[in-house]
Amino acid sequence: MTGELAFIAALRALATDPAARGLDDDAAVLEIGGESLVLTHDMMVCGVHFLPGQDPADVAWKLVATNMSDLAAKGAVPIGVLLGYQLSAGTERFLAGLGEALAHYGAPLLGGDTVGGAGPQTLGLTALGRATHRPVPTRSGARPGDTVWVTGAVGGAMIGLEALRADPAADPATTLRYRRPQARLAEGRVLAPQVSAMMDLSDGLLLDALRLARASRVTVTLESGAVPLDCPEPRRAEALRWGDDYELLFTLPAGCPCPVPATRIGTVQDGAPGRLLVDGIDQGEAAGLGFVHR
Repeated sequence: MTGELAFIAALRALATDPAARGLDDDAAVLEIGGESLVLTHDMMVCGVHFLPGQDPADVAWKLVATNMSDLAAKGAVPIGVLLGYQLSAGTERFLAGLGEALAHYGAPLLGGDTVGGAGPQTLGLTALGRATHRPVPTRSGARPGDTVWVTGAVGGAMIGLEALRADPAADPATTLRYRRPQARLAEGRVLAPQVSAMMDLSDGLLLDALRLARASRVTVTLESGAVPLDCPEPRRAEALRWGDDYELLFTLPAGCPCPVPATRIGTVQDGAPGRLLVDGIDQGEAAGLGFVHR
């Protein structure tokens, strides 16, 4: 068994509790005492998710924001976080950025663990949230006739990473979308009662749209030219496959007005289950559609 997708497929045999949602979502939803508790965990590895020598304050911010984005896709409000930290140089800067991010999102630090060790630094964060609407949004609720929407724009993180790679002192405004993504918590709470399906964009718009189609067992059709860009137009095709945008991708029932600033980019069809069409062209399997760990 090799690769991320194969490993996740094998894990599904173990994730039998209803809270796991078949591992089709990026968060678990645990029903406790008449409320829904949302739990999510993200990891970051130096050289994969952030650059060697990158400001640890920005790394800490991104670690928090990626988890908050998962809560946003469930319409949840943060309860707190647990930190997993591999000791490394730059601890003071990491703590500074962590404090900024936790204050920004209103997510108290509740505990965690620290470890030593050689090799690339590995970080983890578990976020806990309380759902504001039940049933809690899922990826699997899209139905034929629904409209497909996205908040914000894509491609900004791609441009930011390239600028940072070329020059660690690059214009902070250019690199901001990569260094300090903004989780759409407020939008997620407003959308939760309206959407038929919702997820955040972490691995690329096309790959994540395919995942939504597979979870919902529908065909999703996208119009590439309708997708808002935060990068030059000639790079549209790349931007649709790039990750780290942390916008919300969601579907609304036909005729339902969108309650937040967002752009309609497609529709849901009653076609083959788990199929993605972009400008009428079947995208086939997931290879090349976005970021996947090998």
